[in-house]
Amino acid sequence: MSTLKKKKIYRADHVGSLLRSEKVKDARRKFSEDAIDAEELKRIEDEEIARIVEKQKDLGLEAVTDGEFRRSWWHFDFLEGLTGVEGYWSGDGIAFKEKTTKSRAIKVVGKLDFNDHPMLRDFEYLKGQAGDHTAKFTIPSPSMLHFRGEIDPAVYPDEEVFFEDLANAYKKAMDAFYNAGCRYLQLDDTAWAYLCSDEQKEQMKNKGLDPDHLIKKYLETINKAVADRPADFKITMHICRGNFRSTWISSGGYEPVAKEIFGELDIDGFFLEYDSDRAGDFKPLRHVNRDDLFIVLGLITSKHGELEDKDEIKKRIQEATEYVPLEQLALSPQCGFASTEEGNLLTEEEQWNKLKHVVEISREVWS
Repeated sequence: MSTLKKKKIYRADHVGSLLRSEKVKDARRKFSEDAIDAEELKRIEDEEIARIVEKQKDLGLEAVTDGEFRRSWWHFDFLEGLTGVEGYWSGDGIAFKEKTTKSRAIKVVGKLDFNDHPMLRDFEYLKGQAGDHTAKFTIPSPSMLHFRGEIDPAVYPDEEVFFEDLANAYKKAMDAFYNAGCRYLQLDDTAWAYLCSDEQKEQMKNKGLDPDHLIKKYLETINKAVADRPADFKITMHICRGNFRSTWISSGGYEPVAKEIFGELDIDGFFLEYDSDRAGDFKPLRHVNRDDLFIVLGLITSKHGELEDKDEIKKRIQEATEYVPLEQLALSPQCGFASTEEGNLLTEEEQWNKLKHVVEISREVWS
């Protein structure tokens, strides 16, 4: 397990994605219609990212993100930038409760590697805007390429070789982001939430997948990817149950994977969804067995604009201390506000009010 010294905990944090502004949406539409070129699109994205970074600072957030403003998806944009991976229009989207995404998908068509990825420049711009604040960057977990990708058996007839190459590609990614100045990287992962859901595990079995085997391989792959990282490189994971246009996919508490993720994953912290009863209770947190592992409680929902009762949130934080000391806890929304460019069903003002709410509650709890 990690022997790293305890890293700074941002008591008020957020998962990363923000509602795309109307200027960005309009620019991306014009770009798709060849009405503007890539340089003009980038200029508009730069301006809007600079604006939202300043807004995050004004709200009192210490770690700021670019809102994923240059992405269409929280995961596909990064994964398509890996050597050996291609994106394509599949004809079928990802099915959420009552809604379905666009038909984007990915496939592994060559040997995996990480080379000159465009998101390195995205991070460098964010870091330049962050100033004396921490520039936090988000990428999908290694698990997501296997979980969401179609793997050509002619390229990878041996699963073990695939996972070894995947871990090595991500290890190179970690090194590249660190060398670019990144000190706070978040891995986003829906696979672990699916592995908590009886319904989703049954669907996996119907596809010939073994959930217990996936737990083992995902754990091994992530740990290999983050192994031997510098002592000042903070890596966290957000475990998500689905977030598209304010809808969701999976249900189930963390108990089925709690021992593995809290006891064996060699990362620095977890962002956990706790905004609804679909996430279960805090009891699985009893498996947190390290005093350098922090837990960010996602008690504020990003799915609608109504503000939660402060006293109720404080009460739930207190309940969590039955299993994890208060000094190892923090607060955030349960997910981002726009896992895809379409965004959740609330206004930008409501989004900022949610983040302000997180900051205010955190100051009152950890003052």
